[in-house]
Amino acid sequence: MSAVDVGTNGNGNFRTTEQVEAVVIRFCGDSGDGMQLVGTQFTNVSAIFGNDVSTLPDFPAEIRAPAGTLGGVSGFQLCFSSNDIYTPGDEVDTLVAMNPAALKANLDDLKRGGTVILNEDEFSEANLKKAGYAEDPLGDNDYLAGYRIHKVPMTRLTRDSVADLGLSLKEADRCKNFFALGLVFWLYDRNPQPTQDWIRNKFAKRPEIADANLAALKAGSDYGYSTQQFTVHYNVPPAKLPPGKYRKITGNEAVAMGLVTAARLAGKDLFYSGYPITPASDILHELSKLKNYGVRTIQVEDEIAAITATVGAAYGGAFAVTASSGPGIALKSEGIGLGVIMELPMVIVNVQRGGPSTGLPTKTEQADLLMSLFGRNGECPMPIVAAATPGDAFYSAMEAMRLAVEFMTPVFLLSDGYIANGAEPWIVPKASELPRIKYKHAVEPNGDDGQFLPYRRDDRLVRPWAVPGTPGLEHRVGGLEKWDDSGNVSYDPENHAHMIGTRARKVAGIADHIPEQAVEGPEEADLLVVSWGGTYGSVRTAVLQAQRAGKSVAHAHIRYLSPFPRNLGDVLKRYKKVIVPELNCGQLRLLLRSQYLVDAQGVNKIKGKPFLVSEIREAIEQALRQ
Repeated sequence: MSAVDVGTNGNGNFRTTEQVEAVVIRFCGDSGDGMQLVGTQFTNVSAIFGNDVSTLPDFPAEIRAPAGTLGGVSGFQLCFSSNDIYTPGDEVDTLVAMNPAALKANLDDLKRGGTVILNEDEFSEANLKKAGYAEDPLGDNDYLAGYRIHKVPMTRLTRDSVADLGLSLKEADRCKNFFALGLVFWLYDRNPQPTQDWIRNKFAKRPEIADANLAALKAGSDYGYSTQQFTVHYNVPPAKLPPGKYRKITGNEAVAMGLVTAARLAGKDLFYSGYPITPASDILHELSKLKNYGVRTIQVEDEIAAITATVGAAYGGAFAVTASSGPGIALKSEGIGLGVIMELPMVIVNVQRGGPSTGLPTKTEQADLLMSLFGRNGECPMPIVAAATPGDAFYSAMEAMRLAVEFMTPVFLLSDGYIANGAEPWIVPKASELPRIKYKHAVEPNGDDGQFLPYRRDDRLVRPWAVPGTPGLEHRVGGLEKWDDSGNVSYDPENHAHMIGTRARKVAGIADHIPEQAVEGPEEADLLVVSWGGTYGSVRTAVLQAQRAGKSVAHAHIRYLSPFPRNLGDVLKRYKKVIVPELNCGQLRLLLRSQYLVDAQGVNKIKGKPFLVSEIREAIEQALRQ
C-alpha cells in the first residue's frame, strides 16, 4: 500500500489517495434497498476499468421479508484487485449499511480498522427495535471500537438532491442506493460514466426517474469530495490480465451461453424446458433471450413436465437441456431414469442450494453429489461434470453437452448458488478455437435383414441416434427393459443383467475420452488438497498462500466426478495425506475412500456460505501438523 498527497479538499485539509492491491466491499440493506443493483453496477465499473473482480450476492429467500428486520437483509460483496483473484474475499474492507439490521447482520465480517458507511437517518427507535438493538449502537463506543465510522444522512441528502424533480417521497427514497453508490465510487476513484449510461438506458421511458437517480449518484460523489469526513480515498490499479475481449459473466449466464454455443457450433437447435426455481431460474431467463440463435425455451407447469419434455426433445433429435435445483432434481428422478434406459442425449443442470427439502433456497451448498450419482431407482449410472467458477461454467456446459451427444446418455452438470450468482471477468473466446461436438443421426437400417436395430452399438457401446420419421428407422422406445440390438421389450433375466452391465461400461469408458487429472503444485508432497465445484477459488488461494510459505502442499481440482479421470487413483497415492474441503458432510471424501482406499480426511462446512480462504489455510496447517 502507498499513499500520496493529491491536494486540498477545499476546506484547507490535505486529501490523500492510498494505492491498494485489492479491496473487499459489501453493500447491505433491506431487500428493497437495491443492494444487488448497486453491487452489480460497482462490479461492472470495476471490470470495465480493468480490475479482476469476484462477487458474492447474498439475499433472503422471502420475496419481501418485513422491512428493517434481520431476515430481510440483502447484501452484495465484491472483491476487486490489481492482481488475479479467485474469491470475493474473506474480510470486508468497507461496509455500507443502509439500516440497523444491515449493520448488525454484517459487522462481524468487517476487518478491524475497516470502514463503515452508515445511513444514520434509518437509525430510528422503531428500526433499532426491529433489528434487536436495545440501544442505539451509534452511541456505543465499545461496540464500534476499532472501525472507522462514517455516519451519513443518506435519506435526507438524497431527498434534497431530487427535490426539484417532482417525485413522491417514496420515489425519492428509492434513489438512496445510488447516493451510496456515488459515495463509494468517489471513495475508490471509480469512473461513474458506465453507470450513468446504464441509468439513462434503463429508465429511458421514465426520464424523471433517470434524472433522479443521476442526481443522487452525483450527490453521493459530491458529498465524498466536499465533506471533511473522508480525508483519504483509494485507488486500485488495473490488473495485468491476459489480452483479449472481456465481459463480466455470472455462472448462470455462462451455462446458458455454453449450451447455445455448443448447439450452434454443431449446427443444431437447442431445446430447454424448465420450471422456475432458485437459484437456477436465470438459465431459463437467459436462454429465452436467444431465440434468434435456434433456441427454443418452454416454461412448463412442474418439474416432471420439464424433464419429460426434455426426453421428448432429445428423442426428436434436438440438443436437449433442463435445469433445476435439489428439490426439483428429486422430482425429475424418474424422468432422468427414463432418459438413461432409453439412452438419450440430455443435459440436466443442478444448481445446488442448501437442503434438505426446501432448505435454504438462496444459499449455496454442495450436497447433491451423491444424489446425482445414486438418486434414481435401479442401477442408473450417469456422467457428472462440475463447474469450478462462473467463467468455467461456459466450458463445463459445452463439455456436458459433448459427453451427452457423443455417448448417447443423460449427463449431470453441477453448479451451485455461489457459482450461479457470482460474477467474474471472462475473456470471450473465439468461435474458431472452440471444440465442435461430433454427432451423427442414423439415416439407414443397420440390421442384416434391413431392419433398424436401435441398440446395436459401436466400439464405445454407443447406440445410434435416429430422428423419428426417418424412413426405415421405425423402432420402439420406453421405460421397460429392452432386448439388446432390437429394443423390443424384454423381461429376460440374462438380458437385463447384460443391459445393466453394458450401460455401466459405456459410462465408465468415458474416462478414456476425458483429460487426465491435473495437479497444481509438486507431483509429490506431504499434502494434497482435493476440491470440486465452487470451492475451487478458496482452495486455490489457500494452497498458493501455503506454497509461498514453503509448505509441501499441492492442489487437485476434480471436474469430472463420474467417471473419475483414469489417473486419479495414481495421483492420490503420490501424497502422504489428502484432505477434501466440501460444502457438505463429506460426499466426495466418501467416494474417494471407497473407490481408491485412500485415507482422505474431510474439511466440511454446512452454513449456506462458501469457504473462507482462512478456513482452508487453517485446515492445511492442521493436516501438516498431524
